[in-house]
Amino acid sequence: MRKTNFHTHTYRCKHAKKDKDEEYVLAAIENGYKTLGFSDHVPWLYRTPFSTHTRMDIDDLYDYTDSIKALREKYKDQIEILLGFECEYFPEYMDYLKAMIKDVEADYIIFGNHYYMSDEINEYYGKNCDDTFMDHYFEGLVDGLNTGLYAYLCHPDLFVQGRKVFDKKAEELSHKICAFAKEKDVILEYNLEGMRKGRYYPCPEFWYIASLYHNKVIIGVDAHEANSLRRNDLREEALKTIKTLGLELVDDIKRRK
Repeated sequence: MRKTNFHTHTYRCKHAKKDKDEEYVLAAIENGYKTLGFSDHVPWLYRTPFSTHTRMDIDDLYDYTDSIKALREKYKDQIEILLGFECEYFPEYMDYLKAMIKDVEADYIIFGNHYYMSDEINEYYGKNCDDTFMDHYFEGLVDGLNTGLYAYLCHPDLFVQGRKVFDKKAEELSHKICAFAKEKDVILEYNLEGMRKGRYYPCPEFWYIASLYHNKVIIGVDAHEANSLRRNDLREEALKTIKTLGLELVDDIKRRK
């Protein structure tokens, strides 16, 4: 199994450390990664004055893409570097997203289902996932994945963080997500950032249910600092859990043409 990671952020998202992009690359090479995909939070071109402290500004877009492309060329003989984004599904802005990733020649995007419709109007699922938001979580997940744009689903159990308990509603939603992912052949991410931060995900109950559906799973470091790519303990723990549950581990994703 090749050592890969497609979930890597940069300082531009405003909630990662100030490490330079190259520091992530050097850390990945040092620790034996064969592929490093950068997937910073997509800068949505909002139609309102709304601003956020959880994603890069639109003015940073080409600085980001140019930097990753330059590193890809510089280190091409040592590691495969890919340009990507972590994106929500915001129906109003999907035309912009499609045009943008085509313009910058992104290799892939991954689906971070963080908000319903837009962060302009709704709370973060990781802070609030009441019964109504649980329904929204699945609705947006289905609509987003049905676009076929996303390489995989990040932290599919994020909703447990906002709910703070794995109750009957959480169990029902887990079955729905895993059944849908199986039907659509969607890869689910086992997220190491949640382990590092002591969050409610990865959620053992969710991943047990995923094992019942024999879902495909990929490990996502969700790196917000270069040192995350130097750590092996959480990755080894994740590998052990995935093996014990009998989930199908994958180490690669489809690239955009």
